[in-house]
Amino acid sequence: MKPIFADAAAIEHAVKLLQQGRLVAFPTETVYGLGADAANPDAVRRIFKAKGRPADHPLIVHIASTDSLNDWAQSVPDSALKLAAQFWPGPLALILNKKPEVSSVVTGGQDTVGLRVPGHPVALSLLREFGGGIAAPSANRFCRISPTQAVHVEEELGNAVDLILDGGACQVGVESTIVDLSGTRPKLLRPGYITQFDIEAVLQTEMLVVSTQSGQTDSSEQRAPGMMAVHYAPITVALLCPTERLPEMIQTLNFQNKKVGILAYSLKPAENTLTRLIRMPKQADDYAQALYASLRDLDSLQLDIILVEQPPETAAWRAINDRIGKATSAC
Repeated sequence: MKPIFADAAAIEHAVKLLQQGRLVAFPTETVYGLGADAANPDAVRRIFKAKGRPADHPLIVHIASTDSLNDWAQSVPDSALKLAAQFWPGPLALILNKKPEVSSVVTGGQDTVGLRVPGHPVALSLLREFGGGIAAPSANRFCRISPTQAVHVEEELGNAVDLILDGGACQVGVESTIVDLSGTRPKLLRPGYITQFDIEAVLQTEMLVVSTQSGQTDSSEQRAPGMMAVHYAPITVALLCPTERLPEMIQTLNFQNKKVGILAYSLKPAENTLTRLIRMPKQADDYAQALYASLRDLDSLQLDIILVEQPPETAAWRAINDRIGKATSAC
């Protein structure tokens, strides 16, 4: 399926497809989403089939405004309203207790539902014209690199999607922050562009932080997108290397005649016929925007291995380190 420019006519066509239970890929500020009518269980099942996604993995429902929260949530706590007022439209998803009529297909069988108002004009226009919620995980095969350009969706899903709306490259580049507000204390389930500090400053309370680096194995725990230990991964084997080990690893792999791809932001190793280097930005926001597209570029080159230089381990880089940690193994 070739992407089409997301003008008014394309959005109108997308709405008709969604109403028919079809799949539409569309841009958000984070990544491209694979959308279906969230009130249509059969349509939502098509998302799982297209992605190869397990049925117990919940989806985030995208809505047009805070006014729609009550259509999906059993109750909306003050904390949700505070965060929505501060960060919506934007890259923040809230987990709330769902209304009984919300399909368990969307929620992965849980009693909670993830909701967010995306901060991309195409996504917002689509939601307003559609008039309902759109369930939309990232528009890629399950556990693979998320798409940040329309062409990535085409390469990844082909004709499994009925329409791809092209709204340009995603500005944030990593998935939304997910905060669970369904219990007595807020939980950070997935870090993102909106940081733990940002959220705690609004709520005036400390959050619990759920670690998922070792995987989510307890079925009693809250499940949310991106909580698996392996996710966002290229097909090519990828290793995460400390800066000081990169030269040694490159030299060793070159000696073994291995074709090597490198994502590095501080080193400038010499390129040769066995090495492909992508120099990454040194600022966290710019790095996040470039990350998935750069990984995809290297993954397309039929390399033997990809080396990723370890980013700084500071709060500004937390979401990036989360995604890279799940896409790579230790060097």
